[in-house]
Amino acid sequence: MRKDGRKIKTIDPMYKLISHIMVERSDSMNMIELTVQQDPIRKYIRKKKDEGYTFSHLAVVLAAYIRTIADYPFLNRFVVNKTLYARKEVAIGMVVLKPGETEGTMSKMYFNPGMTIYEIQNVLDEYINKNRGAGKTNSTDKLMGILLSIPGLARVGVNFIKFLDKHGLLPKAVIDASPFHCTMTITNLASIGTNYIFHHVYNFGTTSMIMAMGNTREDPVKRHGEIVFEKVIPIGLVMDERIAEGVQFAMACRKLQSILQNPEVLEQPPEQVKEDIK
Repeated sequence: MRKDGRKIKTIDPMYKLISHIMVERSDSMNMIELTVQQDPIRKYIRKKKDEGYTFSHLAVVLAAYIRTIADYPFLNRFVVNKTLYARKEVAIGMVVLKPGETEGTMSKMYFNPGMTIYEIQNVLDEYINKNRGAGKTNSTDKLMGILLSIPGLARVGVNFIKFLDKHGLLPKAVIDASPFHCTMTITNLASIGTNYIFHHVYNFGTTSMIMAMGNTREDPVKRHGEIVFEKVIPIGLVMDERIAEGVQFAMACRKLQSILQNPEVLEQPPEQVKEDIK
């Protein structure tokens, strides 16, 4: 039995078969661009700053995604060895650049769908502060250092990890150290002044979704019979379609966008956290 998930057996036969047709995660990735109005987020952040709280755009988007999982727990599924699993935890991977360096370190943060935005911002701040330190700041750095310490060890070690992962034998310590075993990977490319991308999903690990936020832009929209321009945050979302049906993804995306139009709802826990099917 896997340490990070439980098997989902009661699913449509098509979704049992589809993992045999699209064996790799890269075979089954769907891509969509989401555009989020910036004004509601910006006004909310400004209002909370006046109240003594500092929220980032990244924290608001991340909190909205985690709140969406409370209603749509399928977002926390993954496929390994043609088998569908419900993940036992919400883990979000993110790269943090170290001061004065062009490369960063990547690990993951842990949340639960019942968290408020206050709790999520605290976890995010702690994660960033810890990983901006010099040297090996997390278990991922240490694992990479071990694999690269001896010539040839990385190839043998990674292949062995893949074998254990495929058969559900990967130790929890390795899963915890791997940034490729997470609910979603998020990156804010606007922080380095570039546009969003559709980032590929990895065949290695269990990450079923990757979200990339890009530079704010102005999109034309029709308001009261006139064309006006409004600032939007473009997001590139890449999903493993084997974890759910397309209509479910569409509903989850609409939920995410609706929350971002009214971020105040994130200040209170959700009324209900739904459990994935058993």
